Amino acid sequence: MPQVSFHFNAPDKLEYACRFIRKAMRHDARVTVVAPMERLRQLSARLWKFAGHEFLAHAVQGEDAEIFTLAPVVLVESAAASTHQEVLLNLGGEMPQGFEAFARVVEVVSSFDEQDRAQARVRWRAYQEAGHAIERFDLVLKEG
Repeated sequence: MPQVSFHFNAPDKLEYACRFIRKAMRHDARVTVVAPMERLRQLSARLWKFAGHEFLAHAVQGEDAEIFTLAPVVLVESAAASTHQEVLLNLGGEMPQGFEAFARVVEVVSSFDEQDRAQARVRWRAYQEAGHAIERFDLVLKEG
């Protein structure tokens, strides 16, 4: 059963995802990011901006299959499309199908988008009803 955590109050979910991925890679963790394709492409563009020792190697579902297989970070629309099952970072509005196969699930929740926050509450209840203990991280308190 995966460890589930919600990271609340992200002022910019894509920027937070970049920071989270960078930290995970420093610990040699392989990360799968789940979101709609438009958001994945936006995230990919941001990940390409890191240079030198901070570069975040990644691959987007549907692109070069060999690179996708080898990439430590994969950006997918469905968790089932991932090549590994270590950390699942959900930037979408729905509970990711196949999340149970991962060791860790991280849900990122906006600080200002009320629709995103409402969807997160639905996911929280679904994880609870499935028997998962949930960790809560308030990013505002963490930074302050």
